[in-house]
Amino acid sequence: MLAPLSVTHWPQFFVFVMSLLLRRSAAGFTGTFRRRRWSRTTLTSDSASRLSSLPPLSAEPLHWNRETSERRSYATNTPIVKQANVISLTDIEDPANNPFNRAAPLPEGVKILAIGATMDDFDVASLEREGANAIFVSHPQAREPLAQLLTQLPEIEWVHTRSAGIDFVTSPTLESWKGKLTNAKGQFSSTLAEYTLMACSFFAKDLPRLMRNKKVKCWDKYNVLELRGATLGIFGYGDIGRACAKLAAVYGMKIIALRRHPKPDPLCNEVYGNDKDSLNRLFAESDYVLCSAPLTAETRGMIGKEQFDHAKEGAVFINLGRGPIVDEVALTDALSNGKLKGAALDVFTVEPLPNSSPLWEMDNVLLSPHNMDQTATFMHEATEFYVEENLPRFVRGQELLNIVDAKAGY
Repeated sequence: MLAPLSVTHWPQFFVFVMSLLLRRSAAGFTGTFRRRRWSRTTLTSDSASRLSSLPPLSAEPLHWNRETSERRSYATNTPIVKQANVISLTDIEDPANNPFNRAAPLPEGVKILAIGATMDDFDVASLEREGANAIFVSHPQAREPLAQLLTQLPEIEWVHTRSAGIDFVTSPTLESWKGKLTNAKGQFSSTLAEYTLMACSFFAKDLPRLMRNKKVKCWDKYNVLELRGATLGIFGYGDIGRACAKLAAVYGMKIIALRRHPKPDPLCNEVYGNDKDSLNRLFAESDYVLCSAPLTAETRGMIGKEQFDHAKEGAVFINLGRGPIVDEVALTDALSNGKLKGAALDVFTVEPLPNSSPLWEMDNVLLSPHNMDQTATFMHEATEFYVEENLPRFVRGQELLNIVDAKAGY
């Protein structure tokens, strides 16, 4: 039997009971508020149906999360069948670029044979004797040394790049190589999707006008556009493109996508084939055109004057794929003559963007130095995916994640 409360305990007891009541009341109020808010939100019927299949806004990020992702599906009780003898093709002078510069121990069965950036850093004969069978690539100038390592070390089974794009390592040697190539797909999609919707809002609300007005203290009311009901056309519907579509669907945007195999997608209103006529149609029907395609022999220069001539009057172009996919002269002309309302560019034909480029001087261009995926943790996350996911699979003889076709470029 509980002892009765003394007078001195009543204040503490009162505070305890009130805290419980307040918590319950707040929870009920929040639930009611959320239900009412969403019931009053007007969405198009197709957007609503697409949203019903999406995770809630409080769900895990779109990029890989090692605590929740199905990717951690390798059987830890599966025996190790071989050693991973890794060559790390990274910049020795840049600790952040070295995945093995970490406090946590490496997975069982993994051995680092050498770390370097050029062939001068490697003793090929020694690497061959030690049974080198895997290469990690992070150095931006890795194309030539990687090709030489693959030529001189025929026992290499696997190459992994710590980026989503593989254009910086592709070569005839890599394309004819018979081993497995993987990348860091999924590590950068969430922040790039946020950038895409920010860019759409930047021009929908005409932020350049707001900043000009603020500078001259001009109280200038004007009509703005909303993203709800606008069309986002996506050229390059891979992991990044689909992450952008998920976020755009939350805004109630219509989604059109181009993909090599135009099969239906629940996020998209339309899916077209990856040919020039379909690309022209995408430009003609979209209020915002997103390029998130990889750079390949096929996509290089694929967007030019013809596509911008087909664009809607006042459309916005966003490029976070690769710069050489776009003819920058044609893009500059379309921005100058008013065919395009604006452009948001994170990638360029030449990087850094030369000071002589007219894009620097254009008020209707939002520029970023190829860093919209550069969060404080993006290097760490890309490294953890390689070390904690694919290396354990490799030593267990299990299927690797993010297999890439070197010839196709993705």
